Amino acid sequence: MNATLEPTIPVSEVSIESVLLDADLFVKYASPEKAFQILRESIERSPRSIPLREKLRDVCVKQKNLNEAAKQCLALVTLYIGREDFDLAYDRLQEAKLLDPRISVAPGLEAIRRARRPDFATTRDRSPQKVRTDVTMAGNLGYVSLFDAVQVIENAKMTGLLVLKSDIVLSSVAFNEGRIVDAECNGHNGVSAFREIIELNSGTFEFSIAETEFPVVINISSNTNFLLDVLTELDHERAEQQGLRDVGSELV
Repeated sequence: MNATLEPTIPVSEVSIESVLLDADLFVKYASPEKAFQILRESIERSPRSIPLREKLRDVCVKQKNLNEAAKQCLALVTLYIGREDFDLAYDRLQEAKLLDPRISVAPGLEAIRRARRPDFATTRDRSPQKVRTDVTMAGNLGYVSLFDAVQVIENAKMTGLLVLKSDIVLSSVAFNEGRIVDAECNGHNGVSAFREIIELNSGTFEFSIAETEFPVVINISSNTNFLLDVLTELDHERAEQQGLRDVGSELV
């Protein structure tokens, strides 16, 4: 007779609270490995539980298990996107990068953008584009996002100019040893120009190495933090504008 497998039973809210309490007690009485074990087992049964993953993330950070903490942060990014809690998604994505610099934030940024603005995913131009082959790096923004390009330049610590071309704009981003130091778009430069560039989702990009460094107009310590900050500001501004439009429509 064939043995049947019992279905996986999700952890109830009551048992989740019990697991969280037990984990706190294990940590308090110097048994973090037991806290880690019961949390991992509970997450296997309820992988979409944010409280369980947040607690495991916290335990791992305190125990210097940074790789596992980073993995939990990335899992939480997906869960927070599903709840449309984009601020926390940004926070956990940034934390994952800080915990493990090898992590690419590009997929997470793209996922947040697609969820925040559904039109962003559907308006990409994936038609064939003319791409130069006499530059260091080139590609189609319909397939390789700006975030991916920035990540490659940063990891290689390259100094040069990233030129982005679309039907409506010609813009550029300057890098010194992989770090963004300036941007130019529609006749202005600096942060305001980069705010327009980050919205591009079609066209081509070309990166060329420069022999000398560029003047620092955008002074940042981390490309990842800068990208997240710009995206967060833009999303907040759109939310405020939508709120004002909603109020205006109610008054009419």
